Amino acid sequence: MTETYSKARKQAEIAFGNAQSQFLARNRAVDETDPTLRAREEKTLRLRQAREAKEEQDRLAAATAPAGKRKKKI
Repeated sequence: MTETYSKARKQAEIAFGNAQSQFLARNRAVDETDPTLRAREEKTLRLRQAREAKEEQDRLAAATAPAGKRKKKI
């Protein structure tokens, strides 16, 4: 059976469909960027850990290295 709806109902259905499609498109876009953000955060964490390890190694090397002798002024 074909049902006839009022003009206001048809407009409301169209508006709802448009809003729904925008909502779904937004969710799809967010889902696509999540892996990108996650990969960026993981890379940042790896780089930070590597930098901190190198800084710690440099501090230990500087602490254990003998102090240089000063030259006498003439």
